[in-house]
Amino acid sequence: MSAWYEKAVFYHMYPLGMTGAPKQNTGTEQTDRFDELELWIPHIKALGCNAIYIGPLFESTSHGYDTRNYKQTDRRLGSNEDFRHFISLCHENGIRVVVDGVFNHTGREFFAFKDIQEKKWDSPYKDWYKGVNFDWSSPLGDPFGYEAWQGHFELPCLNHANPQVCRYLFDVIRFWVDTFDIDGIRLDCANVLDFHFMEEMRRETKTMKEDFWLMGEVIHGDYGRWVNDHMLHSVTNYELHKSIYSGFNDHNFFEIAHNVRRLEAIGRSLYTFVDNHDEDRIASKLRTKEHLLPVYTCLMTLPGIPSIYYGGEWGIEGKRTPSCDDALRPAISPDAFDSLRCTLTDRISKLSIIHQENEELHMGRYQELLLTNRQYAFARHGEHSLIITALNNDDNEAVLNIPVPMAASQAVNLLEDGEILPIRDGKLQITLKGCDGAVLKIKGES
Repeated sequence: MSAWYEKAVFYHMYPLGMTGAPKQNTGTEQTDRFDELELWIPHIKALGCNAIYIGPLFESTSHGYDTRNYKQTDRRLGSNEDFRHFISLCHENGIRVVVDGVFNHTGREFFAFKDIQEKKWDSPYKDWYKGVNFDWSSPLGDPFGYEAWQGHFELPCLNHANPQVCRYLFDVIRFWVDTFDIDGIRLDCANVLDFHFMEEMRRETKTMKEDFWLMGEVIHGDYGRWVNDHMLHSVTNYELHKSIYSGFNDHNFFEIAHNVRRLEAIGRSLYTFVDNHDEDRIASKLRTKEHLLPVYTCLMTLPGIPSIYYGGEWGIEGKRTPSCDDALRPAISPDAFDSLRCTLTDRISKLSIIHQENEELHMGRYQELLLTNRQYAFARHGEHSLIITALNNDDNEAVLNIPVPMAASQAVNLLEDGEILPIRDGKLQITLKGCDGAVLKIKGES
């Protein structure tokens, strides 16, 4: 039996932004914004998503990745009980919940770092951070130096070579499972985390909950180094992300197809997306806004575990600046859902349901069938069936003659209410509108 995450369609939530929470945590006022987040659950379910990646969530100073307390939800969002209730509602609606694990660094207000500030070399936590050195002072005035994430000294790096640090973090994960009943973790900055630490995490979490999912944020490198039987189940597929928007902007489907072929050995388990909380919105990256329909058709049917970043279903735009990500993480009121709904929303909803209901799209083998700069068709193989996706990035309609790698007489167009297309001499012919696509179901003849 396949694991839940192999057939998941994720909805990515950045709660501090989407609820309009204060940018700074004063440490005094606690507000229940999970009430508002709960109003998103029916929308997420109607969109066809069956899993949520939500984060950051735990007590922090500003953007959520400068953790103060791993065992307390951020007071700007609500209490532990509020978050536990949110997850229980998700589970009641058949939605799994994955949270951010920010384990590479902490904030400066984390208890271990504050103890070093106070006791200096007498602190029992002086070896909890990388590069702690009392021969120099940090740029922020600490009486010691330390290694900081990408030179941001408000984010001191934890030392995973210290077994005490690892045991503490595994205790945190067990607390999250026992207290909130989470279903997995997205590891922030997994590309720089210690491999032995992640291997041990895989062993530890396997005992905590069946089918517990570990997904890492990895931008560059050989994804197979992280995704294997001993470490992580999945990583973020930034390569596909880049090839999708670039391939559409340049009318170059060869770039997408090359990327898929290169990653096919591990690609069926990778976490795929077209935008997220760190990247400019896909609606702002595309030169032709009409490409949003085939872009999401591509995302939902290529190998991988697809994810929709909140607001993407309405085609909202947003670009980061060198100093601010706020435009990528806007506040959106649930009262606006109906007014924001558009053709893209309906397409994504239909695609999500197609993804859930067709096992070919979960871990099915990929096969390229037709490829030009502006037209692209590929198959995903089931045991006795196929899903064929046909895409057109040209402004004008195109007629495609697609070879069908299975003995069959007809195909059903799943995006057009069951339209039947004949298969003759091993090929099917389909006319695609400009900037659009089709998803075709084919069952083999007995």
